[in-house]
Amino acid sequence: MYVDLLTLYLLAIGTLLASAGMTYWEHRSHPTHGKALRTLAAGFATLAIGCTAVLFRRNLPSAIGPALCNLVILSGYLLVLCAVASLRGRRYRGTSAAVLAGMALAWAVAGTRWPEAMWNYVSSFPIAVVSALTVLEMLRCEPMKALHARRVVVAVTGIHALFYAVRACVLPWLVTAYGPSIQSMASKITVYEGVLYSVLLPMALLKLVREETHGQLLRESQTDYLTRLGNRRWFFEEGARLLGHAGCSRPVAWLAFDLDQFKAINDRYGHQAGDKVLKSFAETARGVLGPNVLLARIGGEEFAALLCGEDARRARALGEAIARRFADAIPGRIDSIRVPATVSIGLARFDNEVPALADGLAAADRALYRAKSRGGNRLEPALSVEEPAAA
Repeated sequence: MYVDLLTLYLLAIGTLLASAGMTYWEHRSHPTHGKALRTLAAGFATLAIGCTAVLFRRNLPSAIGPALCNLVILSGYLLVLCAVASLRGRRYRGTSAAVLAGMALAWAVAGTRWPEAMWNYVSSFPIAVVSALTVLEMLRCEPMKALHARRVVVAVTGIHALFYAVRACVLPWLVTAYGPSIQSMASKITVYEGVLYSVLLPMALLKLVREETHGQLLRESQTDYLTRLGNRRWFFEEGARLLGHAGCSRPVAWLAFDLDQFKAINDRYGHQAGDKVLKSFAETARGVLGPNVLLARIGGEEFAALLCGEDARRARALGEAIARRFADAIPGRIDSIRVPATVSIGLARFDNEVPALADGLAAADRALYRAKSRGGNRLEPALSVEEPAAA
């Protein structure tokens, strides 16, 4: 089906305006990336304005029309680059100004002598460079590396950059070799590709932002708001996954923690002091156990840890180090008040047959109750596992 160039431009303008509206509509739903989405909406709107100006560029004198259209369109691409870069906290203000100034100078110097060459070929080069920079920024965006939509953004923008690089570097040779009809065909293909770009890129970027927002909400639902450790749900989900996929080497150990006399601390010093005690314990335990151990607040003043391999072999020493450091660190840290906070710990270690997560934690809990019954501020191993009880 034949579609004339004017219809293609109108289609591109419509899709760009729709994309601008969609991205701007979404910015309130994603406050973390609201600025990026607003910038993105501005970029697509600017591209739409540039495409509209193209339809009237011949009504302006000499090279002013093509130059103005090219600079507006280039500004749109630069806004898209700035939006993608802002997803990882980067800015391209200076670079954007330099690119626009350089292209304006090129038009001022060469535009009056070779306006067609500038419009058909040279103007494509900065668009290719800016699109390539957009790909690079997306590839370097660490928070979004695991998201599937990122690949679509990279693919769409990369193809766009390659297309404009070919238009800038290869098209002049093709026109010389095969005649002006190649130029007319290239113009139509450019608008076709632009329509696809204006549809696929905003959809992929919106999907990307939504995926990241969903991931953040999921992480928040699995994180204890006070200590920023994982919560009970996270511990059981991650622990079951770790044990079920053979990602946890033998031996395996559970540590169950319970802060001693925590209710009395709350009653005597207030809940704010109690919260500081909880946060202090979380910091101490994480500092001793390291980032590779599954550590969570599973309720109230209760915490749990799952250790594998070499960490499990050192579980008793690690647990005792936590108890010692916590007892030494907490006095004087709570508004210069001496708060007598200690922790009781139960240890269950399995060298061969590893039970289900809940059963291992239950064994550590039984040892924990024994530690509390013996006065607290101590570690007790489970009697039912291979490690003997302390005499």
